[in-house]
Amino acid sequence: MNFRSVARWSALGGLVTALALAAPAESHRADRLPLCPMGAASTTPPTGPAGRDAPGACRAIGPVLESGVRLDLIRGSTTPSGYHHLGAGTAGEWRGVSGRISIVDGGVRPNTYDFVAGRFMVKRDMGGGSIAWLEAGWAETGWAGVGRQHIYTFNTNTKTWQFYSQYQLRPGDKAWLDLHTDADNVWQAWLWWNDRWNLLTAQRLPIGSSAYVEQYVEVHVDSSRAARLLVPPVTVDNVQLRPPGDGSPRYWREDVDTQIGGTAQQRSAGFCLDWLTHYDTWRAGDCPGGTGGGDLVADPEPAPSTNPDIVGDLLPDSDDDRSLLGPVLGS
Repeated sequence: MNFRSVARWSALGGLVTALALAAPAESHRADRLPLCPMGAASTTPPTGPAGRDAPGACRAIGPVLESGVRLDLIRGSTTPSGYHHLGAGTAGEWRGVSGRISIVDGGVRPNTYDFVAGRFMVKRDMGGGSIAWLEAGWAETGWAGVGRQHIYTFNTNTKTWQFYSQYQLRPGDKAWLDLHTDADNVWQAWLWWNDRWNLLTAQRLPIGSSAYVEQYVEVHVDSSRAARLLVPPVTVDNVQLRPPGDGSPRYWREDVDTQIGGTAQQRSAGFCLDWLTHYDTWRAGDCPGGTGGGDLVADPEPAPSTNPDIVGDLLPDSDDDRSLLGPVLGS
C-alpha cells in the first residue's frame, strides 16, 4: 500500500476525528502514584531505574492529545524516499531499553504529513503480517502542535499517537526514556522529567515478558509536496538493555546481536547515521556538508486538516482492559 492510499484510507480521517483520552481514575490506595508536577526537563541523569518504586515516581497528567494518524501504515509506505529510519534493532529479546535522546527543531512544515521523531521501541511479530509494539520518544509533526516538539507514545492497542502537552520541550533539551516490563506482560513507558520518573503509559501487550528492541531516528516527508527537510543531528546515548529475568541493565555494545539493515541504514536520501560507539552512542540527521534530505516528487495527496489538534480533558478508559495504568499505579 503506498502512502497516497494510506492518506486517503486512514490518515486524513484520523486527523479529523482525533480523540482526547486520559488516565483512569485515581486509586484510593495509599501507595498509588501521585500526579506529576509540571516541572522542567532534567539536566542530570536518572538516580536509579524506572519503576513505581523509584523515589518520587509519579504519573503523567493531561491533556493528552491522541491523533488517529496510522503510524504503522505510514511506516509501511512504499514511497521510495518519503520515509527514512536510521538506527538499529536487536536480533534477540530483552526485557526493556533505556537511553537519552536529544531534541532538535526538525523543520517540519505545518498542515502536512511531515514528521521527525527519536524513539525507542519494544515489539514482536505476531504472524500474519501483524506486529505488536510500544514506543516512546519525542516527535515533531505537521498535524499536531506544529513547530513544537512533543513527548509521545504509540502502542498497537490503540494505534494512535499520544502527545503529552505537560512536558514543554525545547531544541537542545535531552530526554531520558525507559521502556520495560516487570515480567507481567504490562509494558511501561517512563520519562525522566523534573528529576523523577514519570509514567507515560502502561499497556498489556501480547508480546510476552521479553521483546525485540529498536532505537531509531525517523523522518517522514509528505509525499504530496517535494521538499528537503533540514534535520540537525539527533544524538542518542547511554542506551542500555534489560536482560530477560532479573539481570542487571547493560550497555548496548557490539557483543549484542544487532541488526542495522546494511549500508542503507547509514545513509538515506541525504540523512546520515554516525555510530560513535556501537551501539549505545550515535547521532543521525542531515549528512555533514549536506543541504538536507527527503527530496522527492510524488503524486498529489489530500492535505491534512488545517485544524488537526483536538486537546481536551481526560476521559475514562474503555472497559476492554487495554490500558493497564491502574494496576501499575496501584489501583
